[in-house]
Amino acid sequence: MALKIDVAQIRDELVKAFRFGEEARVRELIPQLGSGPKQVRAELEAMLRNEDSLVRQAAAFGLGELGGAASVRRLEEQLTIEEARGSYGGDAVIEDIVRALGRIEGASARTPLVRRLERLAATPQPEPSDVIWLARALWKRRHSDMLPVVRRSLETISLPAPHGLHGLLPLLEKSPADLDAWARDPMVPIAHKIEVLVVLEEDVPDTLIPILPAFISTAEALSEPSLRQSRDETYYCEHLLRLLLADRERLLPALPANARSAARTVARRLITVTFPNPSTAAAVVLGIIGRPEDAVFLEAHCPEYPTLAKVFRDAAQALRALH
Repeated sequence: MALKIDVAQIRDELVKAFRFGEEARVRELIPQLGSGPKQVRAELEAMLRNEDSLVRQAAAFGLGELGGAASVRRLEEQLTIEEARGSYGGDAVIEDIVRALGRIEGASARTPLVRRLERLAATPQPEPSDVIWLARALWKRRHSDMLPVVRRSLETISLPAPHGLHGLLPLLEKSPADLDAWARDPMVPIAHKIEVLVVLEEDVPDTLIPILPAFISTAEALSEPSLRQSRDETYYCEHLLRLLLADRERLLPALPANARSAARTVARRLITVTFPNPSTAAAVVLGIIGRPEDAVFLEAHCPEYPTLAKVFRDAAQALRALH
């Protein structure tokens, strides 16, 4: 009885940590769900049968961490259950199942993702958010074998362009050199480049780090008046900076000096055009790669909301300490 009580408490703590986005804490708690891997898996699979969608979401995350063919099979089974459920809570579970499959290594995890894509492409009106999360997961488990089904789905899916598949396809089919040229091409609509950045945020392989300056150069070329008039252009800059921050310890130091300078220009410009509700991603980037005078700039553009203002003040303080 004591063990059951302990497991119940751990499960509740795990679900609570998942609810608040404390993924590191969730990872710490997963092994404590049982005395060995079999018991941990059994508990997670039992959680998938819970009526509370948040519990099922946490279970999907846990199985994604365990990995392996058994997790893939159970997650695919649950995916079809949630699709049939057709509820708001079920949609949230589907998103976490897709993300979990994207984290599991091996070809076995790719198959249910491809099947999910084919079902979405046959849906009369899929949700754009479902497509982008699936595109990100497919990029995480990328393989050249996926190209035919992605191209076919792009032709049949009933969504206005651009959407997540428009972000996935160039990443799958273009060489790094071709993607660099594509990112710099002013004839490519900025909305299509946004979709690529959103998908690429899921994973930037070492081979694609050298093309990041191309996306930064495109952002730097956007003038302040143009940014004020175009929502797509401000979104492009925002998503670019989020991408750089997604793996900041690896990506920002890898940028050449001119690209870092250009990213600084983009961050300052984005803060200026979006004030009084400026971009926190831009503030964080400035706090890392900015110059001493950017500390004053950040303090002058602090948003009123206390939590957001703290991001700006912390970035300014980091700059002063750095320089």
